[in-house]
Amino acid sequence: MQMSSAPFPMRRLSTEDVPRRERLAFVHDFMARHIGGRQFAPADRDNVRIDMEAMPLPGGLTVARGFYAPMAGARTRDLLQDGREQYLLLVHNEEHEISIGGKAPLRVAAGDVVLVNEGTCHEFWYDRPTNVDLISLDRQALADLAPRIDLEASYLIPATAPGMPLLASYADMLRRHTPSSDKAGDIASRHLYDLTALVLDGFVRGGAERNERSKAAARRRLVRRDILENLSDPGLDIGAIARRQGVTPRYIQRLLESEGTTFTAFLRDCRLDLAFRLLREREASSGMITEIAYDVGFSDLSTFSRAFRQRFHATPSEIRRS
Repeated sequence: MQMSSAPFPMRRLSTEDVPRRERLAFVHDFMARHIGGRQFAPADRDNVRIDMEAMPLPGGLTVARGFYAPMAGARTRDLLQDGREQYLLLVHNEEHEISIGGKAPLRVAAGDVVLVNEGTCHEFWYDRPTNVDLISLDRQALADLAPRIDLEASYLIPATAPGMPLLASYADMLRRHTPSSDKAGDIASRHLYDLTALVLDGFVRGGAERNERSKAAARRRLVRRDILENLSDPGLDIGAIARRQGVTPRYIQRLLESEGTTFTAFLRDCRLDLAFRLLREREASSGMITEIAYDVGFSDLSTFSRAFRQRFHATPSEIRRS
């Protein structure tokens, strides 16, 4: 067989190459089923954009990068019939949410790593344009290096995990400088499997507890964000947060207790911190303190003033005048 001068070219596919009126159908009918194995639901049907570039390597491995306009996506039960069982290692440049196996969504920080088995149903949501770096790895080849990987359907790995910066930089180097021969491709593939196994070592080899800690950290970020976005609701309570997050109130309490606080204390302190900033930022006017107290979710002025003085060792009036 004649050797190509570029045995491992980077293959590119983009909705920009499709007439605008045909892009939604292209995403649904071709890209979703034959390239991504997912269903996509763009947030704006008039702004349908997915750009992908992928480089297949020996050993059932693919190094890829994608750009997605805001959208939701899902690996649904009917799509599982395609038989894909690759492990996908995903790194996003923006925060996003993902739900795996029907569980409550997790908020994943930019730069953190999600490893998910394609044989598992999952959903994701991109609130803003998002770049995704992806490594697709053969399930059996990875299991040979990390035999207990199938204990979990997914792994959430911090960007700072040992070995992760090396894996990310090596994959990025391969995207920019593709292997120049079959031998180089074989070596690159083995390096990526070995580096992935190195990263997974602490999360698979007796590392279920560490994986749970990573997931708990993501859940804490989501709970804190929910609280901060609803401070002005005087009726905000742990039950409402738990219902939105799909967890129990006790679970939220345990998450916050691990940081040395409680739901009540965290909510109160967030409201007081916001009030402090508003007192400094708003122009002084009669009734301003009462207005701010209600704006941050307190239902009466005396409770607000007492809690404010305890936290800042000054009255709201003193902060306003300072």
